[in-house]
Amino acid sequence: MPLGFLKSTREPSRSATEGQAGERRARPERTAVLGEVEELGVGMFWATDEAGNLSFLSQRAITELGDTSGELIGQPITRVFSDVEPEAGAPAQRSLAFKMKARSRLEEQIVAVPDGRGSTRWWRLNARPLIDAAGTFKGYRGSAVDISSQYAYETQVARQSQVDELTGLANRRKLNERLTAMLAAFRVSQRSCALMMLDLDRFKQVNDTMGHPAGDELLKQVAERLKSIVKDSGEVGRLGGDEFQVLLPDMDDRGTLGELANRIVQSLSQPYQINGRRAIIGTSVGIAIAPYDGLEADELTGAADMALYSAKETRGGTFCFFTSELREAASKTAMLGDRLRDAVDRDELKLAYQPLVDPVTNEVKCFEALLRWHDSEEGDISPAQFIPVAENDDLIIRIGEMALRQACMDALAWPETIKVAVNVSAKQFVRPGYRKAVAAALDASGLSPGRLELEITESVFAGDLETVDAIFRDLKKLGVRLALDDFGTGYSSLGYLKHGHFDKIKIDQSFVRGCTENGDINPAIITAIVALAKALGMETVAEGVEAMDELNLVRERGADLVQGYIYSRPLTQDQVTQQFAEGSVIFRPSGPPRHRAERITIFRKVGLIHEDHYYDVILRNLSKTGARITGLAGVPVGTDVVLDLGHGQLVVSKVVNATENSQGLHFETPLISDGCGGFMTRHRISPYSLAEAGIPLAALGAGAFPLAKWREANKTVPKFVQLELSVPNA
Repeated sequence: MPLGFLKSTREPSRSATEGQAGERRARPERTAVLGEVEELGVGMFWATDEAGNLSFLSQRAITELGDTSGELIGQPITRVFSDVEPEAGAPAQRSLAFKMKARSRLEEQIVAVPDGRGSTRWWRLNARPLIDAAGTFKGYRGSAVDISSQYAYETQVARQSQVDELTGLANRRKLNERLTAMLAAFRVSQRSCALMMLDLDRFKQVNDTMGHPAGDELLKQVAERLKSIVKDSGEVGRLGGDEFQVLLPDMDDRGTLGELANRIVQSLSQPYQINGRRAIIGTSVGIAIAPYDGLEADELTGAADMALYSAKETRGGTFCFFTSELREAASKTAMLGDRLRDAVDRDELKLAYQPLVDPVTNEVKCFEALLRWHDSEEGDISPAQFIPVAENDDLIIRIGEMALRQACMDALAWPETIKVAVNVSAKQFVRPGYRKAVAAALDASGLSPGRLELEITESVFAGDLETVDAIFRDLKKLGVRLALDDFGTGYSSLGYLKHGHFDKIKIDQSFVRGCTENGDINPAIITAIVALAKALGMETVAEGVEAMDELNLVRERGADLVQGYIYSRPLTQDQVTQQFAEGSVIFRPSGPPRHRAERITIFRKVGLIHEDHYYDVILRNLSKTGARITGLAGVPVGTDVVLDLGHGQLVVSKVVNATENSQGLHFETPLISDGCGGFMTRHRISPYSLAEAGIPLAALGAGAFPLAKWREANKTVPKFVQLELSVPNA
């Protein structure tokens, strides 16, 4: 029998008896009040026993839960009330089971409950543990309020603040919060993460020609492609407009990152179907890696942005890793734009002509017009530097029209069998009135349309293909020839070849360089392109041929024409006309017998480590497999050294040839492409390792090396003589 019902050995006093009677009369009244409170919608009531099983549910709670048979009484409360699934922006809270096990008070605990009709509602629980006079836990006594409408609204608002409404991806705010939190946590655990910034190429063209609804649909498809590529490796988000971001934790292998970026570029460059119409865009990718390129979110984002800008400047449709040199390059680019405008106004840009030669007869069939700029202060400035600057605004339109007019005029002085090829930028090509500009250049010069070839890169297909096709048809009606330049390197698709617009395909030099090396698959690619072109009635040109073994290979594989240093560097108009005046249309091949690994001429200070000494040297040129340095004397062939390229890029090397003050190095592990025409190591020494070696992270800069302290504590006599260094103008 419950202790409360035991009779006392003493007779109760009159006042005690009256109190008990009053309590019994008050019980029905309290029950009625609770019922009225429920009816008013103020709340519901529940209780558990000491084991956490439901022991009481008020009538409205029973109704809301659909428990007319009383089956829930006796069930564990954690089975009836479920913790809310994490949602972007939802309030963070400990689980119900955790709090009940700890016998904590429940305050504003949000739970999901079944409504008895197959749906879910949300309740807010408040409760306290019941402890009797002896200190024994007797269970929970609590209330519940249905907050479904409020919770759904707040969750939606929180989600909208974290999620891009159009694509469903994380938005800028969430990405920044995620990156900030990740970098803070990773600094403690000394982990790395990579950040990719993406910008769609030619997206504006889709919006302008197909409408904003089509642009929205395109962005949704881009988001789906990105998610399918990245999968669980990272988090994809949209920053706004046509900008996307990919956050990749625990990834610093630049080879792997480059492969992922390349897959993204190739995937996003494939055609899209939008409301029954085809569109092609592309993307450029900038990559930065923490902790190498930044330790804070704004640092890493800025670095990735700078790499993205470099990728777009290079040619678009590619990727680029951040390097410290990009900061200086960005400043130079701004100044270069001002100087370029002045140069155009002063008519300082000139044309040079490189021959396209029949590899069987060595007869020239065509010359490609190439822009050249000699600046009075800077000297010769490469088109690879100034063309991307010009393409950032309408300056490329002026330059392109100038080049077209001049090339037509110059070609008129050549034999009638020789054609002239002129490059056309995508911005120039899709500009309204381009056909009229071509017709005007032909009329002004008197050149036959059949002698003019317009070289167009695959980037012109980015956007609305119907508009592009219409431009092609207009140009063909003029009688000019069309060549597809750099085939296979941009927005590659065989679909646009079947329309028959092109007369010629130019095989990009990236497929020619190194095609004679053992195991290289480029010969098979060259063969396939030549076969495809012949099947479609098109000529083929192999670009960038420099060595005799490359010439022999492309000739054997059936290339109709060859262009490259093997025949000639670009010539001035005077040099071209002089050769024709002498009655010669022959260009004899001349070059090294075998292809040599591509080398980049560089003049900058780097480090060389031998045993326990750190030397300063000048890097003269660099390839994937080796380098040449100057600045040391007395270095014998066969010496094992480590080349420090800066920012933790250490390359184990061997001296394979040497002069009095110059050494040729062969790398134990080849470098990889940085996506922008340079080379880099696949892995780097972490700044955390540098810090452990005694170098503060804040002091890290170009050339930093974990054993730089050797300078101060040499253990042996230096083996080599350090020469005085001066960096010549490149």
